[in-house]
Amino acid sequence: MQPQIRSLISDKLRQKISHANNVLVMTGAGVSAESGVPTFRGGGNTTVWKGLPFEVISSAGMLERDLPAVWEWFNYRRGLLAALKPNPAHEAIARWQKLFSDFTLVTQNIDGLHQAAGSRNVVELHGNIWRARCFDCGSRHDVRELKFDNSVPVCFDCGGNLRPDVVLFGEMLPAGAFETAAMKAQTCELCFVVGTSAVVYPAASIPEIARAAGAYLVEVNPEATPLSRLCDELLTGKAGEILPRLER
Repeated sequence: MQPQIRSLISDKLRQKISHANNVLVMTGAGVSAESGVPTFRGGGNTTVWKGLPFEVISSAGMLERDLPAVWEWFNYRRGLLAALKPNPAHEAIARWQKLFSDFTLVTQNIDGLHQAAGSRNVVELHGNIWRARCFDCGSRHDVRELKFDNSVPVCFDCGGNLRPDVVLFGEMLPAGAFETAAMKAQTCELCFVVGTSAVVYPAASIPEIARAAGAYLVEVNPEATPLSRLCDELLTGKAGEILPRLER
């Protein structure tokens, strides 16, 4: 059976929201794009940084070949993000954590806008652009507190080189992040997938796990995705317009 495509909130979904205790929300780049965050992806071999495509400058191989260049690239990206603010979708999701007794927010985004909106205990599948991680001891540091230009910052704890604490092409997800998200997906009653194309695995398997476990699956996106066929409802439009209307 095909899911219903709606711009209005169905009575069935409102009832589900009203009675739900355990809710999981997974967000992707579409949510942040509404705040002006550039995605950089989807351009094939499009040059995004000094002649290099996104898949190269944001790769594990580049981390090994030219760490200063990686830092220069991520410094540039943080410069773009510094003035951006959470949008109504981020703010609505932050309020939801007070509405449900068991609420989980899983994000593929690295921009920290969910936390800026007030969300707590965010499961970050792809890391956070505002953190750095030590190659040697593994300790993490807030780069807002680090004073460096385009040189490689060093660890406060051991003096080793730091790297951006994000998942690059060719790397595994951070230890425990996917496992936590999958565990929560197996027990949620209601699962929202917001602003993601649902094609990047293993993150894309989270809503599949929720659906297989019996959760009511809702997609919020301007257009259909490969996940749409599995959903119980599709809410077509911008997350910043739809999510505030879902609050019970």
